[in-house]
Amino acid sequence: MNQPTKSHKVSHVAVLVFIGCILPFSVLHGEVTSHDWPSFRGNSALTGVAVSKLPVSLELLWTYQTGEGIESTAAITGETVYVGSWDGHLYAVNLLTGELKWKYKASNEIKSSPSVFGDVVYFGDETGDFHAVDAKTGVKLWVFRTEAGIISSANFAGDRVIFGSYDQYLYCLSIKDGSLIWKFQTEGYVHGSPAISDGVAVVTGCDSYLRLISLKSGRQEKAIELGDYIAASPAMLNHRVYAGTFGNRVLGIDLRSDSILWRYENPKKQFPFYASAAITENVLVIGGRDKMVHALKPETGELLWSYNVKSRVDSSPVIVGTRAFFGTTGGVIYGLNIQSGERVWEFVTGASIMASPSVGGGRLVIGSDDGILYCFGIKEDDE
Repeated sequence: MNQPTKSHKVSHVAVLVFIGCILPFSVLHGEVTSHDWPSFRGNSALTGVAVSKLPVSLELLWTYQTGEGIESTAAITGETVYVGSWDGHLYAVNLLTGELKWKYKASNEIKSSPSVFGDVVYFGDETGDFHAVDAKTGVKLWVFRTEAGIISSANFAGDRVIFGSYDQYLYCLSIKDGSLIWKFQTEGYVHGSPAISDGVAVVTGCDSYLRLISLKSGRQEKAIELGDYIAASPAMLNHRVYAGTFGNRVLGIDLRSDSILWRYENPKKQFPFYASAAITENVLVIGGRDKMVHALKPETGELLWSYNVKSRVDSSPVIVGTRAFFGTTGGVIYGLNIQSGERVWEFVTGASIMASPSVGGGRLVIGSDDGILYCFGIKEDDE
């Protein structure tokens, strides 16, 4: 996801992470296995936490070259990787071999991350078209047009798909035929992806609000003023919200009291938080444009550790066991120990990384802005 400009060189996602009730994506959507990564943050609560495990030592297994840069975070279901490119194509690539299965031509650049539900892939493009594509064949099923570009990725509730647009609306469509069920107007771009919990869509836009929108009616149930511009997606756990802002702050918000519990701020560097956070019961991991990754206590916002990566972090971290993985605009993919902040793995791509990692089937997949899709895991000979 890009920051709100027309340039495609800008990046994916600042940080808002909402903590409410977590329901694993596999429970809400039974067609998705626990080892898949079907959407931008891995599950409907947008926590950025993988169920699939990774080997201790990651090796490069394959690369796939698209026509232009990759800002889209890949989705992984079964043995297929789905990823969008600035060249306007959605690619379906074999997870095991890196071979192309099919590609689908959209109306314009693709910056949104695809979401897979059942046998359909959903995503938006820069024209404002929202596409539903057969996941097995790449055949177009339907297209719904909004009035501006779509960077927000989709989430699902029953027979409904929910996403945001730069036309300042949050949309709810029928997954069957793309017909409009409702749309809710905000006061700014809807840049991030909505989280789903307890009958509401939780959305953050560029209007400084956290909003809870009824999935049934499309009416606003709650709006919490956060005080800063937000460009990230919310993640949900234990009725609390964790939000990184363009005001150099990370916020801890309690939905039950509608209050900000704590504020964390880098005392030495005044830069925005743009990537979405990854959250567990014990740690929140977030990268910033201060060229650092921060680990905070979810209860208090106390800093546990920070790690200097010497370049901007617009790639949202993914937690896998005791490690957090992310990319940097300096072209390095890192793995850090979430307990100590120690670097335990890295890989140099040579090109800026704005996409976030995806973890499924025992493999890590991520794209870079020179159009290369990377897949890491363990080679069969090493098993």
